[in-house]
Amino acid sequence: MFNSLPSIDLHGETRDTARIRVDEFINDSIKLKNYKINIIHGIGTGILKKEIHEFLKKDKRIEKYYMDFFNPGSTIVKIKEKS
Repeated sequence: MFNSLPSIDLHGETRDTARIRVDEFINDSIKLKNYKINIIHGIGTGILKKEIHEFLKKDKRIEKYYMDFFNPGSTIVKIKEKS
């Protein structure tokens, strides 16, 4: 596998549950100093991807996020590092 980033798999989650799990995953990643993470949302109808991207866009802890080039069912997230 190409991606060895810390990841969370949201397959089968509702939009609300996915948002909560991603928020907790970001908090945990910050505590562990993992500033680059992978969120696996799947492809499907795109509902989870859209929900997660909306969440990330508004989250002030996030520096940037982008679709994984090798896996369109996941998003790579860069978390802002505290100086």
